[in-house]
Amino acid sequence: MSETTRNPGKGYWGRVLHVDLSNGTHDFEDFDEEFYRKYLGGIGLGARVLWERLRPGCDPMGPENILGFTTGLLTDTGALFMGRFNLVGKSPSTGGWGDANGGGYFAPALKRCGVDAVFFHGKSPHPVYLHMNDQTVEIKDASDLWGKDTSMTETLLRDRHGKRAQVACIGPGGERLSYMAGVCNDGGRIAARSGLGAVMGSKLLKAVVAAGKKKIGVDDRDHIKTLSKKFRKRLQEKAGLKKIMGDRVFGLVGWLTRKGPLYTRQPADLFRLMMSKYGTSSMTAMSAESGDSPVKNWGGVGYLDFPLERSQKIGAGALARYQIKRYGCFSCPLRCGAILKVEDGPYPVEEMHRPEYETLCAFGTLLLNDDLHSIFKINDLLNRAGLDSISCGGTVAFAIECFENGLLHGQDIEGLELRWGNSKAIIRLVEMIISRQGIGDILADGVKIAARKLGPEAEAFAVHCGGMEPPMHDPKFDPGFGTAYLCEPAPSRHMVSSYMLLDLLRLDRHFNRAGKPPAFMTSRERLRFENKGEAMALGSYFRMLVDCAGGCVFGVQVGGDMPLLQWFNAATGWDFSDEDYLTLGERVEQLRHAFNVREGLNPVRDFRPHARITGSPPLDKGPAKGVSLPPDAMAQPFYDALGWDMETGMPDPKRMESLGLDDVMETLSKKPFSRDGDDSKT
Repeated sequence: MSETTRNPGKGYWGRVLHVDLSNGTHDFEDFDEEFYRKYLGGIGLGARVLWERLRPGCDPMGPENILGFTTGLLTDTGALFMGRFNLVGKSPSTGGWGDANGGGYFAPALKRCGVDAVFFHGKSPHPVYLHMNDQTVEIKDASDLWGKDTSMTETLLRDRHGKRAQVACIGPGGERLSYMAGVCNDGGRIAARSGLGAVMGSKLLKAVVAAGKKKIGVDDRDHIKTLSKKFRKRLQEKAGLKKIMGDRVFGLVGWLTRKGPLYTRQPADLFRLMMSKYGTSSMTAMSAESGDSPVKNWGGVGYLDFPLERSQKIGAGALARYQIKRYGCFSCPLRCGAILKVEDGPYPVEEMHRPEYETLCAFGTLLLNDDLHSIFKINDLLNRAGLDSISCGGTVAFAIECFENGLLHGQDIEGLELRWGNSKAIIRLVEMIISRQGIGDILADGVKIAARKLGPEAEAFAVHCGGMEPPMHDPKFDPGFGTAYLCEPAPSRHMVSSYMLLDLLRLDRHFNRAGKPPAFMTSRERLRFENKGEAMALGSYFRMLVDCAGGCVFGVQVGGDMPLLQWFNAATGWDFSDEDYLTLGERVEQLRHAFNVREGLNPVRDFRPHARITGSPPLDKGPAKGVSLPPDAMAQPFYDALGWDMETGMPDPKRMESLGLDDVMETLSKKPFSRDGDDSKT
């Protein structure tokens, strides 16, 4: 039994838990207020702990890697949208910094255990899970759970430890060490990116069960409540627009975006209403029409290859017919989630989460598949297996092109006709990937590794950035995505910074140096990068603040002007200015980048996007006709804004010193570390 109760009354406990799975022991590490004034919590806390404790050059799938579950400084304080946790660790997919973000109700349950984070070291000799509350920490045998899917694992553990218990676990995907694996909670929500579910599986850690009930203290709870009440009221305005929304309207918006010579600022109020009624599925038809969605493994054109009459079949209206209830994550007033029940068609499902846009596009538009029931089936399969739908969809698209070009055939694919839109073959291939059967064993680690195993010809179809399959947003539509895919410490990320996200964030309301974005932007201006590096960098800093808070990125994109920075001050009792917080966000961004540099990585070289992502050669039809994005031109303004050297990736020493990271810079200035464990599956 271990006492874990601490409460400084400032939104954080000042304590994290370290679990050594190799010998079954644990201990606590305490941090003072100065630490939180520099890193807040969440991803900032995780970045600093990994920087100090993780051996450079270690094998991501070896026992020396560290896997962290971190909660945010604003989690469970009464601030809205603060129900998310971050996974951190060295990514097996990229060989560098890895993080993933999850919602639901796990984060507050973990924080109520009296810790801000838990970090796992070593490797257990047999399958285990961690059970903890605000009084005890126990490592328990999980042999009876190994092999079970995420849904069954969660059910069994909650039956065992009570309804208060919240479970984050891996499924068969993580157990089989697939680099697509994430960590699942709340019956199908997955912290999916970076392959950290494989890291969890490599440690023989099946689950983390959190059942705490200790409420965190804050400096001024009344002020937090007042800020939350005002924010909630602003979010409830203009609800009447819901009546006119639907796939035809969304498709029209996409058509206008595709046809219009000007790019118009994104209306946050409309985005909020779309999300509230349909969730991210509201974007499916609109994105296919506008050119936002990648098509046919990034080689097609939406309105030609997957026109509105097809995208509507997997769009918001089609999904709404199966909805049985809405839900929201912890402290969320938007409630963009929904539970579906599928009783008709060939693949009935009793209950599952509504597929997100990324899944609908990855197994719809990207594969030219308009069979909604097949996507329902795949969504359920991946949730239970604990696999990332973005990476899996991109890998299936890669496999289809390999088949079409004679690189896949015979018994390895069970005689499947891997053709665009062949939903039965697509489902079977997903099952093979989950089970690592036949060709599924090669595909289960993503397109980069699969292409190396299949031979040089396959590289032409392996669309990725630094080992991560890109999300379902085409940089040729929004070039800001291209900068983020290439330059962010965790590549291929669509929710960090882009032109669209900057529109929705309206950072100019808080930060003078953000500048007010133009109401309209010509097509030529959208393709210029010289004057946009600072704005993109500010978007990245702000996203770090959201992740340090434990916040949902949708909360700052749906209008109402989230009082994030005021909540920070109310919780902690500090008097930080907006610029102070922006500096803090930059500190976390710089530290994550420094992690990569220490591993011998430079994003502009090692995360370079596949040629199709940037339009080389350019498409000859569609909204992106003739568009070719030069990677170096995308990266240079962003690197300049952060003070990174394009050739080496090294940060600017004076900049790092001003951020209080001079010790980090001193380490980077020494002899580069080797990368002895990376690319182990090639």
